Amino acid sequence: MARLNKNRATPTKSPRHVLIKRSPPEIPPSPSSSSRTTTRRRLVTRIEEGSTDTVSSGLLRNQPGDPVIKKRRKYKNGTVALRDIKRYQKSTDLLIRKLPFARLVREIVQDDFGSDVSYRWQSVAILALQEASEAYLVHLFEDTNLCAIHAKRVTIMQKDIHLARRLRGD
Repeated sequence: MARLNKNRATPTKSPRHVLIKRSPPEIPPSPSSSSRTTTRRRLVTRIEEGSTDTVSSGLLRNQPGDPVIKKRRKYKNGTVALRDIKRYQKSTDLLIRKLPFARLVREIVQDDFGSDVSYRWQSVAILALQEASEAYLVHLFEDTNLCAIHAKRVTIMQKDIHLARRLRGD
């Protein structure tokens, strides 16, 4: 945006990144609005003193010059869940964090094979265990979901997991 400076004949560019803070418009007091301003003054002094009942009444909200706060978007039920399902089905990355899984594997080995011997683990070995564990769990949850749908439910329950494992022979 070029504008002419009154002192110079050459156009100058106005900076676009400068933010101008506008103050609320000055409205001359009228007889009917004077009671409103005195009420506002009383509310402000109450808030400064620590009263919280006036803020919840909504009398101090949306005053001129207040920052605009955007509300979070409210999606319909199930929309975010379907979006997450599609995202996880597209991805091939691991769903369980690597370090907590490695600690769990080390703890199980230590409990089962004795704490007097410390084992060293290759990172690819733990990664292979994690890949196999996640594949097993995903397949188990797929079968569990089928059991819940067969029972005319959409929510999986513990009995669905037991039935799926029993049908598989686990």
